[in-house]
Amino acid sequence: MSSPNPQPRTGVLQKVLTWLRAGYPQGIPQSDYVALLAVLHRRLTDYEIHLVVEELIREREAASGIAVEDIEAAIARVAKEQPGEDDIARVASRLAAGGWPLATPTSD
Repeated sequence: MSSPNPQPRTGVLQKVLTWLRAGYPQGIPQSDYVALLAVLHRRLTDYEIHLVVEELIREREAASGIAVEDIEAAIARVAKEQPGEDDIARVASRLAAGGWPLATPTSD
């Protein structure tokens, strides 16, 4: 049985945040959140995505002064939505420009 908070792969959080900052130098627009989570979920575990979202919340709160509870509520609403193919393509393009590895990993 796996633990509820498994350790993320070494350096994954920092690499993802670096890619996000490269792909979205002015910050991630709200319209891209749903597709962004869908694209990230292709390569990251649920726990790693949770860590990325926590860091994005901290950054947004520090930059905007918006309360964490408001940001978490907005993310919860967005997380229930299904992204359109055009949204996923737009986000994947931005992440690829920042160096995000979009190819599906193969098992050996």
